[in-house]
Amino acid sequence: MLPRILITPGEPAGIGPDLTCLLAQSAPVPAQLVAVCDAALLRARADQLGVTLALRDFDPSAPRQATPAGSIEVLPVPLRAAAQAGRLNPANAAYVLETLDRAVDLCLCGDADALVTGPVQKSVINESDVAAAGRFSGHTEYLAERCGTGAPVMMLVAPTTPPLRVALATTHLPLRAVADAITAPRLDTVLRTLVADLRRRFGIEAPRVLVCGLNPHAGESGHLGREEIDVIAPVLDRLRGEGLRLTGPLPADTLFTPALLGEADAVLAMYHDQGLPVLKHAGFGQAVNVTLGLPIVRTSVDHGTALDLAGSGRADPGSLRAALALAADLAHGR
Repeated sequence: MLPRILITPGEPAGIGPDLTCLLAQSAPVPAQLVAVCDAALLRARADQLGVTLALRDFDPSAPRQATPAGSIEVLPVPLRAAAQAGRLNPANAAYVLETLDRAVDLCLCGDADALVTGPVQKSVINESDVAAAGRFSGHTEYLAERCGTGAPVMMLVAPTTPPLRVALATTHLPLRAVADAITAPRLDTVLRTLVADLRRRFGIEAPRVLVCGLNPHAGESGHLGREEIDVIAPVLDRLRGEGLRLTGPLPADTLFTPALLGEADAVLAMYHDQGLPVLKHAGFGQAVNVTLGLPIVRTSVDHGTALDLAGSGRADPGSLRAALALAADLAHGR
């Protein structure tokens, strides 16, 4: 079946609307593309960019048809306030979350096959009135809560040969909170989710995972920290006993070398800036963020809102195009 893929452009003042307009120009994959956003926002941004874009109303009951180049269907969600490229407005935080809610609901009920998300501005959401409902730490955690799952795993994929896949044991935490967050139950859950979705989503029958240590030199036998000895190694030993193919804990400064990566299907880094700088160096602008552990397919761009580029015509849709292509593959079970 032709995949129906939803796109949420994210922060309306950022480059998400630009990328959505530019992506629609080429119709890069055979799929029905539906933007979940304010149609007037896309129209205004297309005009600002000098892009011709045909907007069509989305009808979930209509037969699926591949979206032709130069057009996109729209599931309308109204802005709360006028949006201006490059200027954040906390009044639109609720709009951003509503686009995610509407898209997730369509995926959960089977009316859509995948969700591709543009970048959001976490700070402006947390500074808005919607923050009273709880701190917004990112797409990954928000979508997991919306889907009713408690163990999402953030993984980025770079288009190297072989593909570099880096998952995270912790996501958007202050560095001083990372060590306390790496507990045996959390690590056990993250590794099980990672391995399960490498099998289920990526078709890798027996995934091989390299696991980073937390400390320099993976703790150097306890002289530079005991997390490897007390937490990480015991979890790996137990899971290896169940048949999971896990190597580590390894020093992160030597793990990301061709010899080791060539024998692995994924890497588990302990925290955000341990693994993602390497991945983004390898494929920034073409890498894709994938949320594992969800009942839906969700991919995203590998970058932020780039407010300085919004409306300028200089934004590169490469990562959004890659996210769309991977979402189509995962929706097809490829």
